[in-house]
Amino acid sequence: MDIRQVVITRAGAPERLKLQMSWLDPPAPGEVQVEVIAAGINFADILARQGLYPDAPPLPLVAGYEVSGTVRAVGTGVEESLVGQEVFALTRFGGYSSALNVPVPQVFAKPRVLSHAEAASIPVSYLTAWQLLVVQGGLREGDTVLIHNAGSGVGLAALDIARHVGARSIGTASAVKHDFLTARGLDHAVDYRSGDWTREVRALTDNRGVELVIDPLGGESFRRSRTVLRPTGRLGMYGVSAASNNQGLRGKLQLARTAALMPLFHPVSLMNANQGAFGVNLGHMWGEVDRLRGWMEQVLEGVESGWVRPHVDSSYPLADAGRAHEHIEARRSTGKVVLEP
Repeated sequence: MDIRQVVITRAGAPERLKLQMSWLDPPAPGEVQVEVIAAGINFADILARQGLYPDAPPLPLVAGYEVSGTVRAVGTGVEESLVGQEVFALTRFGGYSSALNVPVPQVFAKPRVLSHAEAASIPVSYLTAWQLLVVQGGLREGDTVLIHNAGSGVGLAALDIARHVGARSIGTASAVKHDFLTARGLDHAVDYRSGDWTREVRALTDNRGVELVIDPLGGESFRRSRTVLRPTGRLGMYGVSAASNNQGLRGKLQLARTAALMPLFHPVSLMNANQGAFGVNLGHMWGEVDRLRGWMEQVLEGVESGWVRPHVDSSYPLADAGRAHEHIEARRSTGKVVLEP
């Protein structure tokens, strides 16, 4: 059937995103065909558009890791009763589409209490945050977590999880977002743009440091984040957004500079400091879908209990995907930005 897709035609600025018509085959065995009502945007999509995301398929490509919509057809081996059901799903690219086929293990029933835009805001942000804080970060009641970019989709998800666990939260964000974050339950908001945020974090912890830092920035930020860890503290790294740059060769040079500033975690220094460092890349967890489903069960229980609160900053039609990217890159968004075909 004919579908509409947003295609990254060439690496570069948001203008490289073009709305095009394409053909979608019937779902293969073990797949469902989803008519997309909302598709989440992630920073990985922006890096892919800029030509800076190593996991992206060759251009031209259709970005998008998460969607919400209605099942319109099923492949062989899939229960016919799914047709007509509202679902949300993890996708391996292809989400910027009016419809797509998704393997059944990556599909989840949409909670009735959520809109499609809210449901499309859950998979990447909440699974990433769950892996960072609970699975690998080992956050416990009474711990203190430093959440960098606290106003992002992952940042807000991490705040929800920290509050659920009973941990104290410190978050870095621009000053205009502080009131919103405080209303969401952030204990201490820090303006990373003014002054030395490491000094402020140490002051907030009586110079002891925090049990966990989650950092999506990369480069020098990883190095500075480690300085605010207390003994037994962990640094969770999940991105390199500091490498973002639309300017062709300049963008690649920015990526190289960010990589050059990455700290080296020597085993002896980690042992002597009684600290840990780990990385999270949800895009490399496709071989662990059963585990992802288990984590999602916990998140969906949080939806029903009310402590999982996906926040949609804004919605754009597919044709305006470039404007949506610009909004995110300008650091104006809080929570998730979604496309609505």
